Amino acid sequence: MFPQGGPGVALLLLRISVVAFLIILALNYNGAFHRVVFGGVLLISLSLLIGFLTPFLCGLGAVLVLADMIINPQASSVVCVIAIANAIALALLGPGAYSLDAKLFGRRVTIVRPGNKFYNLF
Repeated sequence: MFPQGGPGVALLLLRISVVAFLIILALNYNGAFHRVVFGGVLLISLSLLIGFLTPFLCGLGAVLVLADMIINPQASSVVCVIAIANAIALALLGPGAYSLDAKLFGRRVTIVRPGNKFYNLF
């Protein structure tokens, strides 16, 4: 769940990619409550950058990008779809070893022993 080495660095770069797009999205937003939206996106981006609650925040980021794509007709659909795909991929892959989630939750292995009574019923 928390790969190290090359895959961990790749996940870090993917987190940076999603954060960069969210910041660009917030900077280009001109609607109502733009300061509140910018503050919220900045909080989400900083949390995502350090790798805190990565799957949840990536899902939230994908929803924000989808909402911007629907609300803002000037937004490039191709770029938004790529950003959504990056966010979903990161949500499914996890944060990687170089994140706060890895420090908080650690690397755990679950072992299912065949001596379990429920397991022997089948």
